[in-house]
Amino acid sequence: MKRALTASLLTLAIGAAYAQQGDGTRASNPANTFKPAKVEATPDRMRGIKAPQGFVVTPFATGLKNVRIIAVAPSGDIYVSRRDQGDVLMLRDADGDGKADGAPVEVANRAGAHGIAIKDNKFYLVTVKELFVADMKPDGRLGDLKLLIGDLPDSGQHPNRTMAFGPDGMLYLSVGSTCNTCNESNPENATILRISPDGQQRSIFASGLRNTIGFAWHPQTGELWSFDHGIDFLGDDQQQEEINKIELGKMYGWPHVFGKGDIHPQTTPVGDITKEQWKARSTPMVLGYTAHAAPMQLVFGATGGFPPDYAGDAFVTMRGSWNRAQASGYEIVRVRFANGQPKSVEPFVTGFLTDGGNTHIARPVGLAFAKDGSLLMADDANGVIYRIAHNAGKPGNLAAMPPAGPMREQANKGNGGPLANKRTETAAKGTLAVSSPSFKAGGMMDQKFSEYADGVSPALSWAAVPNAKSYAIVMEDPDSKPVTPFVHWLAWNIPANVTSLPEGLQEQPRLTDPEGVLQGRNTRGSMGYFGPKPPVGDKPHRYHFQVYALDAMLDVPFGADRDTLLQAMQGHVISKGEVMGTYGQKQKPQK
Repeated sequence: MKRALTASLLTLAIGAAYAQQGDGTRASNPANTFKPAKVEATPDRMRGIKAPQGFVVTPFATGLKNVRIIAVAPSGDIYVSRRDQGDVLMLRDADGDGKADGAPVEVANRAGAHGIAIKDNKFYLVTVKELFVADMKPDGRLGDLKLLIGDLPDSGQHPNRTMAFGPDGMLYLSVGSTCNTCNESNPENATILRISPDGQQRSIFASGLRNTIGFAWHPQTGELWSFDHGIDFLGDDQQQEEINKIELGKMYGWPHVFGKGDIHPQTTPVGDITKEQWKARSTPMVLGYTAHAAPMQLVFGATGGFPPDYAGDAFVTMRGSWNRAQASGYEIVRVRFANGQPKSVEPFVTGFLTDGGNTHIARPVGLAFAKDGSLLMADDANGVIYRIAHNAGKPGNLAAMPPAGPMREQANKGNGGPLANKRTETAAKGTLAVSSPSFKAGGMMDQKFSEYADGVSPALSWAAVPNAKSYAIVMEDPDSKPVTPFVHWLAWNIPANVTSLPEGLQEQPRLTDPEGVLQGRNTRGSMGYFGPKPPVGDKPHRYHFQVYALDAMLDVPFGADRDTLLQAMQGHVISKGEVMGTYGQKQKPQK
């Protein structure tokens, strides 16, 4: 069935997280709904599956129902998650005939099980809000699941968390948006998170990513590449699916900007930020692909047994569209790279759409190279795992790891330096008196200012400085590990007539009271104040609230990091001062 609605009617139907302010925008796009019917994957229909010359596509396992993400252990054991069934299955091909041996074995079960990853003989599983780890036994089964994280954001429209270990040994976990387009209230939505393997440390690596299911590191460069889902209801050919180069601290446009810099007509940034300002802060896509194709798991060919010219290219499952008149996706695509950059996207395995595009036998999701070098694809419609093998194939190299340099360099940016007050960029002749009505200088801060409780910013006051044009704040913790100092708060362009800030400022890029104050990216990766969160049992950490009187307003965009802010401040600091508070957490808060 097909039906068309205007974008304006759909906006009313889907709503938004924040009320949108009028800005004079007028737009109307046809929005089609077409969902090809599922039909049985019979042998006759499977014969319609096409792959390049030299490749053979055969069913590896059948009858698996809602099979989603695939991970392959160094032993060759194959693990698949099933979201609707809430479990993880293990399959094997011990005799090497290209088919799974016997019935699959259930090795884990958790409601909403989806993303899976393997590292150092440990198995990681993520649901909507929880991250678990289990030891892997010699027979491939798993020990008891241990909860590492239990407070990932609520899901909404995109609940399917995925994850992978980077070459730096850290776990990267994708959290989709709760909606089609909205201003999220939780800064961890629409991001990729960077998490330590023990789950004790996590930060927002990149943001503005609507729903990035598939991501991986280029085998030669070690750079992180992803395929993001485009916005719905913009028409058959918009928004294209986005290939992005993911880098620390960058914003990728969503929800206000997409593609190469197109502006979404319906949304409005918070804090009176204009869409042009949001666009200036956003990183455009590197390459686009057919709209609404729905990219899923992504792998690079270097670990597989395909011919050498496939080694630097990526493969991506496209689950298939519902929001266009003619179906797109329902395929595996090949992303051709040259000199570490994506140059084109082309169909690799097709034929899952049948009957002239009106029906389908598969919706591709999971993708991984098996130990024998073949490529395995999971279909969550008919529950089939397909095996794509080359007639000149050879065993894969599952242990191959891209260079770690790029990820480590990004993570270490600004790490190990002195507090802002001790840096040359903040040199000043004058001294600024700073105090806080919320805590005594050198004394313990109330728990409500920490992330173990309310996480609200404390009130601050400072003496007025003659000839000051603006003030700036840098809050840092010099006792944190492994990032030292940990930046908790950056704020600048505080008007010259403002000499105090109240408790509980908004955690958003721009404030409207005081008008025009901009806030930057803290070490957690969000904008605005992020309260103390020292490890439980640590002796109290010191938190330095450093205030600067400047002889200028700074031309620094919202979301800037500490180093960018300090570089802009250099030569403009008239006076500086600080007030220091402490905080420690003796035990975990009761839930």
